[in-house]
Amino acid sequence: MLRRIALLGLALLLSACESMQVSHDFNPAVDFAQFRTWAWKDPAVQYQPNNPMLKSDLTEQRIIQAVSSQLDQRGLRPVAAGGKPDLLVQTYLIVANRQEQVVTNYGYGGPWGGPWGVYGGGPWGGYWGPAAYNETRNVIYQVGTLQIDLTDAKDGRLVWRGSAEKVLNDSPTPQERSAAIREAVTKILNNYPPK
Repeated sequence: MLRRIALLGLALLLSACESMQVSHDFNPAVDFAQFRTWAWKDPAVQYQPNNPMLKSDLTEQRIIQAVSSQLDQRGLRPVAAGGKPDLLVQTYLIVANRQEQVVTNYGYGGPWGGPWGVYGGGPWGGYWGPAAYNETRNVIYQVGTLQIDLTDAKDGRLVWRGSAEKVLNDSPTPQERSAAIREAVTKILNNYPPK
C-alpha cells in the first residue's frame, strides 16, 4: 500500500512536468520581413549528447519535415538550387537528465481518545496516534529539448531562437514520436515572425 502511494506521488510529479515549456528569443532590431528564403545549415540536426542511441535518421527526417512545413506556413520558401538564402536554419535535439526530490507523507497523527473517552481523556484527552513520517527520494528522469536557430545568412548572426522542453516518454511508438516532434516544432515556430 505504501509503495502504491509513493508511485502515485511520482506519477503526479511527472505528469505535472509533462506539459511542454516553450521559450523564444530574438533580436528586436532585425526586420524579419526581409527574410523570404531559407536553407539548412550543415548539419541540419545536431544531437547533444552525441550518442548513437539518441541519433537517428528517422528522428532527423521527422524534424526536417516538421520544420520545413512550419516555415512554409509562415511564408518562408526553401532557396532555389544555387541561390543564396536569407536565413540558415539549424536544429538541436538535446537530452539531459534531471533530478527531482519527491516527498511522500505516510500516516498521520491524531487523538485516539474518541468522543466518549473510550481510550481515556474524552475529546480533549487521550493519547496521540502514531506520528506521521515522510520519505524523501531523488527521482531521475530525462528531459528532451528541441531548439531551432535562425541565422542571418549575410552576416552569420543568430536572429531568432526558439525551444521546447518536455519530459521524455520511456518507450514512445513511432506515431507518438512523430506527433511529439510536430507539436514541439509548431509551438516553437508559433512565435515566428516575432510580434
